[in-house]
Parts: sequence; C-alpha cells; structure tokens
Amino acid sequence: MSIQKSEPPVDLLPATPLSHHVAETLRIYFHNLGGQAPSNLYDLVLREVEPPLLDIVMKFTHGNQTKAAIILGLNRGTLRKKLRQYGLAEPAREEHCSADRGLLKT
Repeated sequence: MSIQKSEPPVDLLPATPLSHHVAETLRIYFHNLGGQAPSNLYDLVLREVEPPLLDIVMKFTHGNQTKAAIILGLNRGTLRKKLRQYGLAEPAREEHCSADRGLLKT
C-alpha cells in the first residue's frame, strides 16, 4: 500500500516575492519611457501600491481601523488620512464619527 502525496492547494504554494514583481514592473516602466526622463516615480509607486494594500488589510480586519493600523505599523490617524486620500474610508462611519464630535455641518 503506497501513500500518495497530494499537491498543496494553489493558494498555499509559495508566491513570488512582491519585490520581484515591483522590480519587473519598474524595468518595464523604464523600458517604455523611450528615453524620456521619469519624474515623481516614488509618488507614482506609492499611488499604485498603497490603495490595494490598505484595501486588503481593511478587509482582513473587517473594517477595524485599530487592528489595521497595528498590522500596517501606522498610527490610526495616519491610516484614516490615507483611507480618505484614496477614497477607501467608509462614508457612513466617517459621518457618524463626525456627528458624535459635533463636527458635522447641517
């Protein structure tokens, strides 16, 4: 009687490191510039990476900003600012918090 090893589910297989994807994308970006000088590359990369990072962490924590801030290593106020910046803040929750503080304009 032989025991067959089954393959692990695809989502449990080791993934390609994020740094590899970033490096490859940047190589393509520079190649596609066609000799033009890049500008504001740091901001461009952050605008591409931060929104999905924040979105996935917020979903993982079921919208708990305190837990998300801890996972991200950010101050909760900084997390809130970034969520608003990228349009990821929950409007109903933001309005409720503002109303509680008497900051909601009518």
